[in-house]
Formats: sequence, structure tokens, C-alpha cells
Amino acid sequence: MTMPEIAAKAVPEDAYLLDVRELDEWRAGHAPEAVHIPLGDLQERVGELPADQPLYVVCRVGGRSAHAAMWLNHIGREAVNVDGGMQSWAAAGRPMVSETGEPPFVA
Repeated sequence: MTMPEIAAKAVPEDAYLLDVRELDEWRAGHAPEAVHIPLGDLQERVGELPADQPLYVVCRVGGRSAHAAMWLNHIGREAVNVDGGMQSWAAAGRPMVSETGEPPFVA
């Protein structure tokens, strides 16, 4: 099964963006509208995700999000991996915020 992937610069503005990184990575910098569910919590929290729209899944470089997207597709959700993760997101100049009061960065 091929997993759908998309370049960070091509993620639609109104996409449901799921960030599966750890809390310290999230706090350092994330997309403003992203929803944070660490990969380790995803199976127990999958019910929090909308079932009626594609989920764009992101991590730091794309490995964890690829695992999450594969699992989500396996259980019948429509999930797309953001290729290159938040590193590509930042490099593409996409908006970022932090939870620390410091300028956002990809940890």
C-alpha cells in the first residue's frame, strides 16, 4: 500500500494538521492551527480526530508521521504524510508559533 505524501509548501491552508511530535518539540514550534497528539497517544485518542476530512500528519522530519499516517489509513481514515515534517514546513516559510514565549523553531 502506498502512503500519500505531500510537500509542506503544498499543504492546504485549511487542512486539518495533526502534529505527532513530543511535547517539548511541540512547545518549541508548531503550525498555528495544528492539533497536538503525540504518536504514543494516537491509538487511544484517535476518536478526537474528525472522520470526515483528510488528516495531514506532521512530525520533525517525516518518520513518525509516516507511521501515524499508515496506521490511520489502515483503520479507514484518510491520512497524508507531510514530507520532510516541520523542518520542511519551516524551510518553506510556513507560519509557526511557540508555546514558550521565545521565537518558534523546530526542535
